Amino acid sequence: MVATALAFAARPVAAHQFATRFDAPVPLELLYAGAGFTVVLTAVLVARLDSTPNRTATVGVIPRRFLVALRMLGRVGFLLVFLAVLVHGVLGPRAPGENVATLATWAVWLKGVALVAILVGSPWLTLSPWRTVYHALCRLEGEAIRFRRYPERFGDWPALLGFVLLVGVAENLTRIPQLPEVTAVVVASYGLVMLLGALAFGPAWFDHADPLDVFYRLLGRVAPLRVQDADDGTAELVVRYPWQGCARSLESRTSAAFVVAMVYTVTFDGFAESPTYRDLYFGAQEVLGVGGTVSILLYCLGLLGFVGCFAGVTAIVSRLLREGFARAGTSRSSRAESDGGSVPPTSVVLAPTLLPIAAGYEFAHNFSYVLTYAGRLPRVAGLESVDPLWWLSLPLFWGIQVFLIVAGHVVAVVAADAVTQRLAPTERWALIAHAPLVVLMVGYTVLSLWVVSLPVAV
Repeated sequence: MVATALAFAARPVAAHQFATRFDAPVPLELLYAGAGFTVVLTAVLVARLDSTPNRTATVGVIPRRFLVALRMLGRVGFLLVFLAVLVHGVLGPRAPGENVATLATWAVWLKGVALVAILVGSPWLTLSPWRTVYHALCRLEGEAIRFRRYPERFGDWPALLGFVLLVGVAENLTRIPQLPEVTAVVVASYGLVMLLGALAFGPAWFDHADPLDVFYRLLGRVAPLRVQDADDGTAELVVRYPWQGCARSLESRTSAAFVVAMVYTVTFDGFAESPTYRDLYFGAQEVLGVGGTVSILLYCLGLLGFVGCFAGVTAIVSRLLREGFARAGTSRSSRAESDGGSVPPTSVVLAPTLLPIAAGYEFAHNFSYVLTYAGRLPRVAGLESVDPLWWLSLPLFWGIQVFLIVAGHVVAVVAADAVTQRLAPTERWALIAHAPLVVLMVGYTVLSLWVVSLPVAV
């Protein structure tokens, strides 16, 4: 039913639905410069990296009481935002630029929390309104509420499907972000499914079925700053290299598919704003003789293409690793057993190395959108809007976009080097196994640079 409703709401170009003064294509000279830097930096890193730096440092201590108060404020505050979205979405004005539902849900919530996760790790464990309500119900009950264990065979499939429907289709391809009342219904339905699932399967439902929980948690692997509890009851603010969290394996192949879907969806988000996509949309519509649902078809075909490319690359890397171990007279499984572990699928080991590319483009594509529409929230209270980016010129914005995308690529290459060094029997075979992944990463990064160079369709 939900998929059918989304299909009928599909349109050729939706993207973020709102225009900003930064909706201008990056000049071609910056595109070429960024692509050139990507190739050169990749070559330098692959040739010069003997070992991957891994170090953390404590840069500050946060009093425990202050951190508890801050978390409580965030938990209660976000619950109030959730309620405001529901009430104002139904009872407030129909103009999308004057309603809390459309302004807060798609900009400040969906994209804004993602940017916070990229910087300091996912705050969703604290902010999630459904977790807040569930834990309140558990306190009333006096124990954790759960009718049965979460089925392991489900994995992260519910979250992946939810991400595709919510972010890939609803946010990018429909008019829903322009409709306050429909946005409120989507948010209410989403929250209800999350709460009922938790009552049935316990907190594990949030970990595996909440698309935003998985999305923010994966982006948080890139975060250079972390807040972690210390033994003395305080909390430490720790700085680390952004690739350190991307060298750890994922839990399942579904999680790996989720990572690829993240890379693809944020790229498609930018592409869907362009005249190139509009031409493709109308061309496919004419050839297939269908209506607005062709946009969903194009999105799904592109997603399958991205997943297929990643699966092909991981298959090549896996074959190279087997060849390397065979020539070294040992096997990957015997090494894993000697290290006290087992051999995970290559896809779940390599997929996290793509997260910096997703994070770099996510930040480049959305930071101006988030701040611009956060500045318009005062309109809801009858106040004047503010411009948090008054200082940012268009040329500087272009430069920041290219820098963020290229920086994400550099972090990804370093993370991939750390992974292949750990997997391969020798440094030579690590370099050989790294090569197909580098080609894929260069392709993703150049594609991201090309997308930000496309003009925006209006």
